[in-house]
Amino acid sequence: MRWGAVTALGAVAGYIAVLLANARHFYTDDTESQYTGLWIGLGRALRDGTFPVLVPERWMSGNNMMDDAGLFNPPQLLIDLIAPSFDNMAVYATLVKLIFGVIAALGVYRICLAYGGRPAWSAVAGVAFPLSGFFLFFDEASWMTALTGTAWLVHAWASSVRYTRGRGGPIPVFVFLYLTISTQYIFPAVEAALMLFAVAVGELIYRREWRPVAKLTIAGACAGLAGLLTFLPSMLSAKVTWRGTQEIINDQFLTVPWSESLNASLPSSLPAFTSWWGYVQPMPVTYIAWFLIPALAFIDWRRARESWRELSAVAVFSVLMLMWSAGPGTIGPLRWPVRVLPMLAIGLLVLVCVLLGRYGTVRDLKQRAIAAAVLIGLLWVRTFSADPHDVIWHVVAVVAVVALGAGVVWLDRTKGVAAGCALAIVAMFPIAYFQVNAAQPTPMTWNLPTNRSQAAAVFPDFPGNTIQLAERGLLQPQDNSLDGAYGSLVFGNYAKSLDLSYVNGYTPTGHFYFGELLCMRWDSSVCPDAFRRMFAPEPTTGRPLVDLMKLDRVVLQRALFPDARDQPAPAGWKWVDYPGHERYISVLERENGLISTVNGRVADAKNVTATSISETGTTSRVRVSSTEGGRVVFARLGWPGYRVTLNGAQIPIKVVAKSFVAVDIPAGTQNAELVLTWRPPGWKIGIATMVAGLSGIGILQWLYVRSRRRDAAAVADHPTGEPERELAEVFS
Repeated sequence: MRWGAVTALGAVAGYIAVLLANARHFYTDDTESQYTGLWIGLGRALRDGTFPVLVPERWMSGNNMMDDAGLFNPPQLLIDLIAPSFDNMAVYATLVKLIFGVIAALGVYRICLAYGGRPAWSAVAGVAFPLSGFFLFFDEASWMTALTGTAWLVHAWASSVRYTRGRGGPIPVFVFLYLTISTQYIFPAVEAALMLFAVAVGELIYRREWRPVAKLTIAGACAGLAGLLTFLPSMLSAKVTWRGTQEIINDQFLTVPWSESLNASLPSSLPAFTSWWGYVQPMPVTYIAWFLIPALAFIDWRRARESWRELSAVAVFSVLMLMWSAGPGTIGPLRWPVRVLPMLAIGLLVLVCVLLGRYGTVRDLKQRAIAAAVLIGLLWVRTFSADPHDVIWHVVAVVAVVALGAGVVWLDRTKGVAAGCALAIVAMFPIAYFQVNAAQPTPMTWNLPTNRSQAAAVFPDFPGNTIQLAERGLLQPQDNSLDGAYGSLVFGNYAKSLDLSYVNGYTPTGHFYFGELLCMRWDSSVCPDAFRRMFAPEPTTGRPLVDLMKLDRVVLQRALFPDARDQPAPAGWKWVDYPGHERYISVLERENGLISTVNGRVADAKNVTATSISETGTTSRVRVSSTEGGRVVFARLGWPGYRVTLNGAQIPIKVVAKSFVAVDIPAGTQNAELVLTWRPPGWKIGIATMVAGLSGIGILQWLYVRSRRRDAAAVADHPTGEPERELAEVFS
């Protein structure tokens, strides 16, 4: 318990060190552009009593079953509910990430204990993990769902080992696996499956019993069934998205050579592989912990061989992650293998720290010191080869690692293991500070405003539905402030933080055909032809996209469309002045006021009288009449999952321009009720599998409790003998 508290406090201290180097470290890139705005939007909907599976006015980013919303993850829903109460989103994101950083640290600590690690060295591993390179600079700084998924995954790993070894029940395994899966991020889900595979292989090697592995497999399958609803809708919708490919592509983008993956202990290391910033990276993303590689010299490997079976699962998992990090670059929806570096860090930290706790030694100190020096020398050579321009810093890093290593060895010999481990932990904090400080200014930041009230006070008050046609790449560094572009323009999910209804949003899995219509990208940027496309007639309806989308306003970035204001406004539209914003935007609004509030989401009715009865995010009810037959087009994006009934009878769905939901109305229809509804594809199957998963884990838990009671009774009846095993124990 004491070292568990040390682990939690160490994680907090590490966060403080990072914040001293960069107060916005945990509010950058996707966190500021995607997640916090998403939390605000989802939180408002939940507070209004709506479960926001679909927000049609968001168009590409409005299908929350496609992106990283985590709608079936209870902790994430709590984050969403609280989010609107915070004005400073940087503070909120940092607090949320601190909690998950502590959870992740404690999870690694638990894995070490599950494999027989000593508490002190287990705490070293736990504190080191949140400060490891890729996890610190990407997952914690930017990719929130990678952080949360990993935080739950490590606890699932520890609980899986405890379950197979008879020290815990199946419910923790199920709960942590479900939380991992339901973050709605594919990487943790696949990594969890590989973790279960590694644990199963390791337990078969270690104990040579199939029953515990079978029970773990069933528990994992139950969690997978319960979590299927998280991914089934996106799987069944993949054909209309950017991520529809099932190809395996061996490109070199964000693939990490093994030599770089193993360069884990020199704090100054800047690895060499291809990324957004060229070949030599500006951040130490392959760094894991300063002691990791040199410590190999202080393990009694002859004695450690006796534990190879017990620790084989950790080795199997580490090898799998090492192989994955080197490629292929794309495996269906899984791209950028560099993302699995935190998994490699977990495996290596657990392996080394468990071995240090059980077999660490300072006997034959001279020979071990020489071996450690050789390992550090190899680290320096690899680091210098990747980044020869910072040779002085690499030398300084070598001196620091040598000094710290000598200090840990001296404390271990004179004061005991606890003192040595304490120094190993404390040394991590200044290293984290200098690493983050050296990476400033970070190339990942968008510099979006942190205070929502200040941003809303400066931004134009745009009622109705708005689309912005802009290119984020045209922003200059001096534009990235409220006094600059962010007082007039939105990118990513910034509009959700402002509580404005914009088409523009952040979407990693956008609708392919709608994106092609507007040449709109994941961050809502568009090409210069987007303005023409917005007002060009759609061939089958003759209506422009602005009408089919029922838009009230078009905001043009002056840098992308510098001469637009000099041209006459399109028919039915007018140029509107917003004083103080002319530097960045030109604004078109409809001459006759808002149309988004007129007749629901009916966008076009040809040879049909269509009158809206009621509207929700997922349902449109319309009264229709047509003598000769016609078509109704809705301002809804044609995601899979729509169905329509006419007076209760199901009729086919159509899609205009492969993007807009449409319905053909039969001739002779009079005052019929048309009900258009959307449900996540496969939702009935998902609910059924969730019930099956919950039922299955309930049975497993009942058998587990039953077997524990039987074993306790048998011990009481036969205190000196071993109770006989019954046939039911095969399933217990």
